[in-house]
Amino acid sequence: MAERVRVFTGSPWEPVVGYCRAVRVGNIVEVAGTTAVRNGEVVAKGDAYGQAKAVLEMIEAALREAGAALQDVVRTRMFVTDISQWEAIGKAHGEFFRDICPVATMVEVKALIDPDLLVEIEAQAIIRD
Repeated sequence: MAERVRVFTGSPWEPVVGYCRAVRVGNIVEVAGTTAVRNGEVVAKGDAYGQAKAVLEMIEAALREAGAALQDVVRTRMFVTDISQWEAIGKAHGEFFRDICPVATMVEVKALIDPDLLVEIEAQAIIRD
């Protein structure tokens, strides 16, 4: 069985909920839904683009810690609280993935865990041999 590598961020929710930011098994890395929270504070309040950019930076860091890179990402899922903000969120996604072009899904959800959060993003990566 392949080794299981877990990436933790120190989030206060990780031990309570029982999860980590990313898990790598073999050449597959799954990154959990990530929001724009740093040191317990929501960043870029009211700014969907700023939150999406912060989230993607955190995802990139988790991938790197798991031994992957943005170029290995094959799928993203974006959960947004206001679909009318799709262009701002899409702009940030495009800045990170324009040349990589993973498959992507964006759906509107009723709410995220904090009312100040506007977007949550997951990623899946397959590391090439």
